[in-house]
Amino acid sequence: MVTISTTVADAPAHHTTLSINHEATIDLDSTNAFEGPEKLLEVWFVPSPNMLPDSARPEGLKSVAKETWEEMLDLVRCKVLSVIKNEHVDAYLLSESSMFVFPHKVVLKTCGTTTLLAGLARLLEIAGVHGGFTQRDGSTMAEPYRVFYSRKAFMFPDRQEFPHKSWTDEVKFMEQMALRGSAYQVGRMNGEHWYLYLTNANTLLTPPLTPTTDRATEEELVFSQFNNRMGGGDKRNGPNDETLEILMTDLCPVKSRQWYMDEAERRAAAQGEVEGPKEDSSEGHDLGRVITQTCGLADVYDSTRFPDARIDSYTFNPCGYSANAVIPSPDKDTTYYFTVHVTPEPHCSYASFETNVPREQSGRETAEVIESVLNIFRPGRFSVTLFEAKPTLAEWMRMDHQQEMAVLKRAARMEEIKGYRRVDKIVHDLDGYDLVFRSYERGD
Repeated sequence: MVTISTTVADAPAHHTTLSINHEATIDLDSTNAFEGPEKLLEVWFVPSPNMLPDSARPEGLKSVAKETWEEMLDLVRCKVLSVIKNEHVDAYLLSESSMFVFPHKVVLKTCGTTTLLAGLARLLEIAGVHGGFTQRDGSTMAEPYRVFYSRKAFMFPDRQEFPHKSWTDEVKFMEQMALRGSAYQVGRMNGEHWYLYLTNANTLLTPPLTPTTDRATEEELVFSQFNNRMGGGDKRNGPNDETLEILMTDLCPVKSRQWYMDEAERRAAAQGEVEGPKEDSSEGHDLGRVITQTCGLADVYDSTRFPDARIDSYTFNPCGYSANAVIPSPDKDTTYYFTVHVTPEPHCSYASFETNVPREQSGRETAEVIESVLNIFRPGRFSVTLFEAKPTLAEWMRMDHQQEMAVLKRAARMEEIKGYRRVDKIVHDLDGYDLVFRSYERGD
């Protein structure tokens, strides 16, 4: 496996650029971090970056200034550490997790006691005022096309702050914003479980379909608006849209040592990187780069397939780790990502890995990606959520026996994750997507 680059220094400026917020990294201390499981919010304003309204800025949400996003993040109670940008996405590495800004949507993921939903109204206002998206009647807030909010069950729910003290409070808060969504609990009440709130597609924001007498073509056009959930284009012109999230607890104590700053310093010294941080870096970023190179994350996806991929990472003091990867597709028409966050303390150990790199482009089966990630952390327990855009009716009708068998084999392979046994599996048929939730325990 060839390693993905962990620096942007050798990348042409028009491809990927890095900026670091040195002020935010000074004396940043994770001693009191305890709640690893993140809150994940994804807000779409149109189905695709190719469908921006005439009123929108040329780059949509990417036109919004960093300072404006930082004002919203103050409400969420987190800071920007650094940003890597290319023509498709701005990836913000935060003091508590990550934010990805595409022209047409925002993905915001925060951990600890952050108040993520407290920033939602301001996010909608930014999209309406600064992004130029269609505004709600009598309001400066943009009308969202779709909203997704999810999280794992908290380890310490009593330490959360409003509106995150309970799932009931979170749902009520979103309902008061007239989002008109559906709320789900996925998984066992007395075991691993996960919460999801999502809205249906706002068809008022969807351009009308081109008239056609070809029913199969019309079916494809209808479904194609749902096939852009995580940054891709029209599904007819590319691989299936999918999002994989791996949420891990009870991390191996030996493996967890690599997420401590003193271990990162030891590895840096062993590599001869003992100088202080350069002007365009910080200690946390330098040590994050060392750990990224040695822990195996840079090997999850092959750089021969994704030669322009870049990883921005940070090691916290005294422990903890975060990373964002931007992964331009081979044909350069879109950019995928993965994001990783680690809280290694034994009493609350947790790690997450999320990606939208499609299986058909990665060259690896989903189960193989999961096993690569598990080898880095060796958790005692983990859960997997996999969102996949539904195939169109025409695609189902064209599927031959060999393709049907391949689908069954992929599902069977997910039952045989090396070293683990599956303890739960739940399938949800959602608007435009299939969601499969699985939970596992170590087999030894």
